[in-house]
Amino acid sequence: MDGFLLIDKAGAMTSHDVVAKVRKKLDTKKVGHAGTLDPMATGVLVLGVGIATRLLPYITDGKKAYLATILLGVSTHTDDKEGDITFTADKSALANISDKEITNELGKFVGKTKQRPSSVSAIKIDGKTAHARVRAGENVEIAERDIVIDEIKIINIQRPNDQIQVEISVTCSAGTYIRAIARDLGDRLKVGGHLIKLRRNLVSPFTLDQCKSIEESALIPIGEVIEKIFPIRKLDLSQSREISFGRVIEQNPQPGVFAAIDNQDNFVALLENKLQASQMVAAPILVKGSGQ
Repeated sequence: MDGFLLIDKAGAMTSHDVVAKVRKKLDTKKVGHAGTLDPMATGVLVLGVGIATRLLPYITDGKKAYLATILLGVSTHTDDKEGDITFTADKSALANISDKEITNELGKFVGKTKQRPSSVSAIKIDGKTAHARVRAGENVEIAERDIVIDEIKIINIQRPNDQIQVEISVTCSAGTYIRAIARDLGDRLKVGGHLIKLRRNLVSPFTLDQCKSIEESALIPIGEVIEKIFPIRKLDLSQSREISFGRVIEQNPQPGVFAAIDNQDNFVALLENKLQASQMVAAPILVKGSGQ
């Protein structure tokens, strides 16, 4: 039982909750997910089953896209609506902020930049997640890290009940925290801000319209999607046999990791060019059915 499940995660459940439900549904323990979604967030959650769990890191590192709503004027300790309020701006301060100011400040986030993740993120510090340390009463400060935000589009700016709500779409690199964008936008405008809604619509190469509920989801064979994740090399029968025994074959024309498929388009292995006995060869780094 190897393949992927594309789940449209519902709110009020953790990514691990989804994994647990799928393990029960498929009666297997070998299930993992690519890219954690907070309980309040919904949308694309990619699950790997069987050997596909070994392919998840390559998906996790890919591009992401989100729809998000930011509330300006209030800060919370989690940078989202589930946290305790730590600051509330005066109504007069909010009234003085124009749509143009919001647009200009959001534009400054685009490009290669540094971002400080939320202190309640899933990032591990000495083997323990940051959010677990915060819950235990520790004061956690995570160092800034490099990210890339390809695009931020403003969909709508509304001002209900003396508040400002900014709906945006974001396309970004892995490791980007949308909660941190909400926090930092509020800081730059000096009124505070936090995230009140988040929906992920892309975990490259998988899109939201491919996703289903846990109950309706069906296992997608690796061979059906592998070419969207890796460059492909088709093997003949003798090459497939060599790889199945963990042996090397002649090098691939292109560098980097690539997927090998057999003449029936079944996934065989991940290969990478390596120097062996002064000769460059294509060596398996993951072989289906090998237990690696």
